[in-house]
Amino acid sequence: MTSILPPSSSDMEYYYQYMYPFKSIFQWLSHSFIESQPDIANREFAMAFRSGAYKRYNSYNTIADFKNGIIKGNPDRFEIGAVYSKPPAKKDAILKTDLIPLQKELVFDIDMDDYDDYRTCCSGAQVCEKCWKFITLAIRIINVALVEDFGFKDIFWIFSGRRGAHCWCSDRRARKLTDLQRRNILDYLNIIRDRHVEKKLSLMRPLYPHMQRSLEFLKPFFVDIILKEQNPWEDDKAAIECLLLGGIYDKNLIELCKKFWLDNPGRSSEQKWTDIDYLATNKLAYGKKPDFLEKLRQCKEDLILKTLYPKLDIEVTKQTIHLLKAPFCIHPSTGNVCVPIMVMPNDTDEDDNQSYQSVEIDFDPTKAPKLISLQKQMEENGNRLENTDLQPYLEKFGRFVQKFIQNEMHEDATTSGDKKRFRENDW
Repeated sequence: MTSILPPSSSDMEYYYQYMYPFKSIFQWLSHSFIESQPDIANREFAMAFRSGAYKRYNSYNTIADFKNGIIKGNPDRFEIGAVYSKPPAKKDAILKTDLIPLQKELVFDIDMDDYDDYRTCCSGAQVCEKCWKFITLAIRIINVALVEDFGFKDIFWIFSGRRGAHCWCSDRRARKLTDLQRRNILDYLNIIRDRHVEKKLSLMRPLYPHMQRSLEFLKPFFVDIILKEQNPWEDDKAAIECLLLGGIYDKNLIELCKKFWLDNPGRSSEQKWTDIDYLATNKLAYGKKPDFLEKLRQCKEDLILKTLYPKLDIEVTKQTIHLLKAPFCIHPSTGNVCVPIMVMPNDTDEDDNQSYQSVEIDFDPTKAPKLISLQKQMEENGNRLENTDLQPYLEKFGRFVQKFIQNEMHEDATTSGDKKRFRENDW
């Protein structure tokens, strides 16, 4: 893999000065197009620096303050935290008990390292179009639950800059969730808490609706991605550890499969997946009994969920005060821009009532905009940002912000009963 030099201090200064979308980010976090709002004035921002220093409790009143503060600090990256009862920048001048976190977007973090035992195309920090399919499936699984099960709609997903994705759920109900409510949502979504190859899931039946829906959605992808494309169990040792010891409960079947694979080495993952059923029904005296076949089917379903269902970073989601890297930051190791992958409401003219699990996500992490390329494009086109590879992503996020503010204004009008506040020309 080609070594990539991290962006320099001058590179980052240039990016913040000429390319970072401060206005759109500020409007999104203000929940309005009005420049000065209490929500943004009381919002915490944290800066991470190349030296390893980390500065929390920054806050800004206006777009100009926000932009100037980031340019002056020139951080490696900056992160977004909660809206507090008082401006975080005044932390040292007020009582600790007066600085209370009031709200923050519901956020999720999914990383490729949770799939390392099942991807063979890449390893470590590497990522390609093939293994990115794991992240795409994770987005679709979590997104459909947020929309259809919880009724959220103002959602966008951001490329982490290297090999993962961050979700920002901005609905007012989501922002005002308590820490207990955030943990309850995590409990509902976080089915796979231990993805270790030797760990059996043993999920209780019947599966609750979200789990069953996810399972049915993932079944065809399991065949195409795991069995055929990644083929992680062609290695007999890996197959024994994961498919047998990590998935099957019947000791006789385990020994039968183990002996067959060792006597016939190098069978593909797809062949071994079929071998389990064949040997169970043809070589075990009780292999055709309904109870045994049902248990075997459940074991295989658990393996499908174990390999493809997303595993969430609990710490990122469960606390209102947790910070998360801001959209459009530059990843310090790759130089990639953390661009939007998908936004909701869908930024097309399609029916908003479509199945959100069927939405295609057209994103290839290997083609994400890089700061070094964007700088070159700016030099060649006379510093016209609209003629760079970043522009489509800026437009995508801008459309999200417009629809989000429209929804906020509609909710304000509905809550107050003043329908006149909600007019098309207000936004």
